[in-house]
Amino acid sequence: MKAFSHSLVLLGVVLLGTTLRFWNLDAKSVWMDEVITALFSLGRSYLDVPLEVAFSRSALDQLFTFQPTTCAAIAQTVSTQSVHPPLFFCWLHDWLNWLQPVNQSWVWKLRALPALAGVGSILAIYYLNRIAFSRQAGLAGAIVMAVSPFAVYLSQEARHYTIPMLLLSLALVGTTRIQQDLRQQRLQPGVWFGWVAINSVGFYVHYFFILATIAQVLTIVVLQLRIQTSNFKPPLSFRRRAWLALLLALGGIGLTYLPWMPTFLSHLRRPETNWLEPTQSGLLAAIVPLSQLLAGWVLMTIALPVEDQPLWVVIPAAVLMLLFSGWLAWRVLKGVKKLWQMPETHWETLTLISFIGWVLVEFLAIVYLFHKDLTQVPRYNFIYYPAVCALIGASLWNRQSDQDFRLKPLVSLVLAGLISCGFVVSDRAFLKPYQPQQVANRMQSKMAESTIVAMAYQDLQDIALGLSFALPLLENSQTQFAFVGHLQSYDQFWKKLARPAIGDSSPQILWIIAPGLKEKDFPPQVSLSRSVCNRDPNQYYRLGVPLQGYRC
Repeated sequence: MKAFSHSLVLLGVVLLGTTLRFWNLDAKSVWMDEVITALFSLGRSYLDVPLEVAFSRSALDQLFTFQPTTCAAIAQTVSTQSVHPPLFFCWLHDWLNWLQPVNQSWVWKLRALPALAGVGSILAIYYLNRIAFSRQAGLAGAIVMAVSPFAVYLSQEARHYTIPMLLLSLALVGTTRIQQDLRQQRLQPGVWFGWVAINSVGFYVHYFFILATIAQVLTIVVLQLRIQTSNFKPPLSFRRRAWLALLLALGGIGLTYLPWMPTFLSHLRRPETNWLEPTQSGLLAAIVPLSQLLAGWVLMTIALPVEDQPLWVVIPAAVLMLLFSGWLAWRVLKGVKKLWQMPETHWETLTLISFIGWVLVEFLAIVYLFHKDLTQVPRYNFIYYPAVCALIGASLWNRQSDQDFRLKPLVSLVLAGLISCGFVVSDRAFLKPYQPQQVANRMQSKMAESTIVAMAYQDLQDIALGLSFALPLLENSQTQFAFVGHLQSYDQFWKKLARPAIGDSSPQILWIIAPGLKEKDFPPQVSLSRSVCNRDPNQYYRLGVPLQGYRC
């Protein structure tokens, strides 16, 4: 392929990936984790949320208005009110400040930076595969990233997933360059410094970057050991300098981690991470994580509607996904085998496979040794997806294979990806956790002119969850929302509802959102300040959390 045509195709791939990532960007409701992002990045905190009082849309609009602050202030808020590092929120705050004059919703602005980082990941994968394999493999990798429903889903989340993906892709470029330099018996300080800098910054964007850093280090160790036992064994003096370079790089990364390390260790002990505990026991606890891991791999290339759908939709969609994934896995494995056998691509293939393998070992160790099931949510696969994407692209564009082998699987993958991305951007695949829009739709279909929605809360996560429900609910100007705190039992919650600050408007309808409460535990009658509300047995739903409607 000529240079001009090559550049033209790359431009087309980037434009396609950009279109998919910005398509319907603010159409889907904001969910709990995105609410957390919004609060911190807008310069707010949980202290700004109105509690123990009924509020309307105006209070919510004020809460989600940009308030200039400093990165130090954001870091202080994040350290006490979250379990995440601060850098993503600081960058997003600066981004929102820069976009102040732009006439777009705050949701679009919030998601635009991750979407832009998702576009950057397309170019980063292109560069990774170009230096690791070939220009054509670079294009193939870029195409895989551009149409991946998993990558598009992450790019449309106002969360810190695509920026680490971009950083990790660049870090893998550094790892590949280090591997190539070791084989050529040279050490380039610029490559090592760049690699250290990216891995240092990554820790302050997402804690899982530590797993990626460890996997890269172990990969370099494996490569050094393999090189030292290969036919072109380097002299002892170079081997010593290579190991010293790795130790110095590790020391540099460790020093950059030190300022935030006490906060990181305290975050590990926070109750917000308890939801990762396995929900099964016995044999299921051993099997389910593996099946969830496999499901996450399937969703990297194809995602059809299987969540909250009737069986007549779920069964054929699931069968199609499995058949396509099985066929693609066979073609990819065949391509990877050829890459492994070719001398000019063997070491680069080993680098990517080793990195993926070490991350998976870390995932399984966390699941089975520390009982934190990271496989519950596919989005955590972001930490090794760039390497998977690079291998898929390279395997489907093998220089020694025929034209049929190169093009047909890639075209099929693009078609499956485009269809899947259509489902993602239309909110039919990768549904938002706790489904805030569906909850609002269920309530609003039963709402009269005057409605109060009372959300029981115990911790900060309950408040973020409640705000995700309040955003679509308060689009109705006659609706009010109230956060009502309680401790261990719900007795305190029912008593607080009678306070004038919460139930002073004599609503016609009362909705209760009560995390953890069973249907039988909702009282038949609830007293507000000016009215009494009777439970409607036909208006009980459970969409992630229990919802109960009352007529007043």
